[in-house]
Amino acid sequence: MRMVILMTILLAGAAAAQTDAPRPAAAGQSPATQPYPTMAPIEQYLMPDRDAEIALARSAAPASIAKDATVFVLTRTGYETAVEGKNGFVCLVDRGWQASPSDPEFWNPKVRAPTCLSIQAVRSVLPAQMKRTEWALAGLSKDEIKARTKAALEKKEFSPPEVGAMSYMMSKQQYLGDRFTHWQPHLMFYLPNTVKGADWGANLPKSPVLLGPEENPDGTREPINVFLVPVSQWSDDTPAPAHPHPAQ
Repeated sequence: MRMVILMTILLAGAAAAQTDAPRPAAAGQSPATQPYPTMAPIEQYLMPDRDAEIALARSAAPASIAKDATVFVLTRTGYETAVEGKNGFVCLVDRGWQASPSDPEFWNPKVRAPTCLSIQAVRSVLPAQMKRTEWALAGLSKDEIKARTKAALEKKEFSPPEVGAMSYMMSKQQYLGDRFTHWQPHLMFYLPNTVKGADWGANLPKSPVLLGPEENPDGTREPINVFLVPVSQWSDDTPAPAHPHPAQ
């Protein structure tokens, strides 16, 4: 999957797919390879049980972190604060539109990706994610979202990721898409694209660090690189199944 000039967090399944799954369908492919060509009714993206969404958001990180985090829930007009926290973290459940507009599951209403962001990511990554959600709920098309994102970046409306910007994605209940389902628990680290994959030893044999392609198919580069580090346990401390390393 590819983000198209996007200053926002990658859906974990999308980032994982860059390293261990085939390329997504390109624009113009047949409906058979684009199972979710347009946005579904908004009701399909919402969770009717507010408490259930709070619990799912908190499941992204160990309880020692999530219990004192601020929690956002999605409404018809965007995310709103459901729980005020005190440790600087923000936990929420991402939807599929945080992936690239070229991703075939961008509008998949089943995607639920619990994420807990550090205070640095809250300041420098979350604002773009909230803007992406605003555009999606306003009914913008994929092409319109791409254009809005490009314009916002050119105007420097989004800041680069701060040092320390990272997030937890360790929920056993996460659903990262039809191809990836629960995938595996992992941490995500957000860095400027001046930090190369080789600087972290990403995708090398036996390296625990994963990173998707550093260039888009059209030759452009993303403003941020999102490094993934899988971990061996879910947030509830139960063991997670092992997955083969993409470089092996």
